[in-house]
Amino acid sequence: MNKHKQTNESTIEELQARNAELKKQNEALQAKIKWLEEQFRLSQHKKFGASSEKTNPDQLELPLFNEAEITADTEVEEPTLETITYKRKKSVGQRDAKLENLPTETIHYRLAEEEQVCLCCGGTVHEMSTEIRREIKIIPAQVKVVEHVQHIYSCRQCEREGIETPIVTAKMPTPIYPKSLASASAMAYIMNQKYVEGMPLYRQEKQLERFGVYLSRQTLANWMIYGATNWLSILYKRMHELLLENDILHADETTLQVLAEPGRKADSKSYMWMYRTGRDVPPIILYDYQTTRHSKHPKAFLKGFKGYLHVDGYAGYHELKDVELVGCWAHARRKFDEALKALPANVDKTSSTAAEGIQFCNQLFQIERQISEKFENCTPEQRKEYRLEHIKPVLDAFLAWLKTKRPQVPPKSKLGEAITYCINQWSKLIVFLEDGRLEIDNNRAERSIKPFVMGRKAWLFAQSMKGASASAIIYSIVETAKENQLNPLNYLTYLFEQLPLIDHNDVEAIDQLLPWSKTIPEECRVPNKTK
Repeated sequence: MNKHKQTNESTIEELQARNAELKKQNEALQAKIKWLEEQFRLSQHKKFGASSEKTNPDQLELPLFNEAEITADTEVEEPTLETITYKRKKSVGQRDAKLENLPTETIHYRLAEEEQVCLCCGGTVHEMSTEIRREIKIIPAQVKVVEHVQHIYSCRQCEREGIETPIVTAKMPTPIYPKSLASASAMAYIMNQKYVEGMPLYRQEKQLERFGVYLSRQTLANWMIYGATNWLSILYKRMHELLLENDILHADETTLQVLAEPGRKADSKSYMWMYRTGRDVPPIILYDYQTTRHSKHPKAFLKGFKGYLHVDGYAGYHELKDVELVGCWAHARRKFDEALKALPANVDKTSSTAAEGIQFCNQLFQIERQISEKFENCTPEQRKEYRLEHIKPVLDAFLAWLKTKRPQVPPKSKLGEAITYCINQWSKLIVFLEDGRLEIDNNRAERSIKPFVMGRKAWLFAQSMKGASASAIIYSIVETAKENQLNPLNYLTYLFEQLPLIDHNDVEAIDQLLPWSKTIPEECRVPNKTK
């Protein structure tokens, strides 16, 4: 009897243990299913949904934020009746204003003298008024051959009577690429088509054929590499020196496929790193091709730099010496946005925890926008004081909220990842309070790396390491030119005309060619947009 009872008790204990084990497995499986469902919904949204991360304030209106206390400002004047009832009228002649910077060709249409007769009385008519119709005319690219004929002179008398005959040769411009058909304008055009307009070389090859010019894409690729490494690299090196003299920079990186890298498969991931200056200084944007995402690459490129560096959460920047990292609130907000998009369709998103996190981030960006609206030509000191007064209380409330929610949320869920990211990055996310020149996000870097990402979609990969390095140099020049309001095609043409004429060890001469130099000709500049 006792033995039977003991057996039953052991069986019950075993069943209870087994039940507990199955319960744990079930919880783990449920968590994994929820995670996979989140990933699927997020993938579907990325594939088919809107890419914008903007929030409609009417959709995520939550009662927990004291908006009145956060946004109130007693110094702002009350609007007058005329201000709130005034409706902006459409200005007259906007189309003409948009065309005022373009050269104009005028064609007159007049009656012949024999037609200037009144249809009623037969008398002579006079010009009463005119009617003007305006349209734009686009002149497509043209290709022509330019022959450079260098004349050589000698003295006839010395030829007849002298022992030696001196020979004088007329000066001729140095070719941009010796023993090649490339001219300054041709090389600039091909570069602009690929690196600004996103047209791969194989498509340019076909386009040139339609012009009657038969140049292989290999030839065009040689032009790009030669132009970048022999000429544009001179400016690139100087811009790198000037970049490191700043104390506030931004950095980002993205993938790149290079087919022929020694010892690596063709489908291996390489990286294009991007470094640029911040606000209130001449824009410098530099790309750096490397085979990996290792931290040694930013260490090498930023050697000698001391100051603040805006980055995302990538750990590869953490080992930089004499550098304080500035976190990105756009990345933090994006984590909550992904968590919101990953929620099931039947969940009320307006009352979700993810929506609460987004609203905290929205408050930060809203206050940041108020700074520009409040202060005209805002100084760094004004921005810092305003942030400490208005943004710091929101940050304190947000941190308390994060610590409260963290134990309540599965860490591997999208919301858990968002909360963990903010807490782990918190020391970097609040650095922007230290200096008014710092920015709340790293969007400046993301905007600068986007042209490369868009171009990569067109030409897909680089053939060789030389080609990838050349691409980094060319992108650096054209993107810096664009940020300094230059026309990349005209600027590249100007550079290829001037670089062969200067001493490459003369820093002052090189500085005269930099995109922000006041000596850059007016034809290289983009006409100001009419507001």
